[in-house]
Amino acid sequence: MNFLAHIYLSFDDKEITLGNFFADHIRGNKYKHFPEKIQKGILLHREIDTFTDAHPIARQSSKRLHKNYSHYSRVIVDIFYDHFLAKNWTDYSEVPLDEYVENFYDLLEDNYEVLPLATKRMMPYMITDNWLLNYANLTGIDRVLNGMNRRTQNKSKMNFAILDLEEHYADFENEFTAFFEELITFSRQKFISLCED
Repeated sequence: MNFLAHIYLSFDDKEITLGNFFADHIRGNKYKHFPEKIQKGILLHREIDTFTDAHPIARQSSKRLHKNYSHYSRVIVDIFYDHFLAKNWTDYSEVPLDEYVENFYDLLEDNYEVLPLATKRMMPYMITDNWLLNYANLTGIDRVLNGMNRRTQNKSKMNFAILDLEEHYADFENEFTAFFEELITFSRQKFISLCED
């Protein structure tokens, strides 16, 4: 899953949210110096990714893209799924998306000193271009895919994936909706067990 889903699946716990958000910037076991709750957020992120990668619905979405994008197809599905979470946000949260996102950006700024360097470098772009709010529209997703393609030196061709999203929009949305219900249940159970430890 991509940024918005990981933030959402932290169940409003601020330290879990931080770890769950920046976990991709932490290699192996190089997280032991963080506060305990942030460590648990990192572990929750990894559990979510493992569950997602193995899930038949997420794999079905990925398979649709594999011919054109090979191993990048999973990354693209993560971005597509964040789009559907943002677009259908009112189904999942009573807090309006713009307010939810602003609260998250405030959380990052309030905890700037604890963020990994890669997160600190990314943060100004994320906030200035308001990535999380713009996931809700296709223009925002197109911009994200173009940015990802540039980061792969145009090898991934991810900039073309917006066409796949438009062509198979209903299929991807239906798959997201079915999958995300299961992911919420899984993540809540993992969240509870991690917080009990």
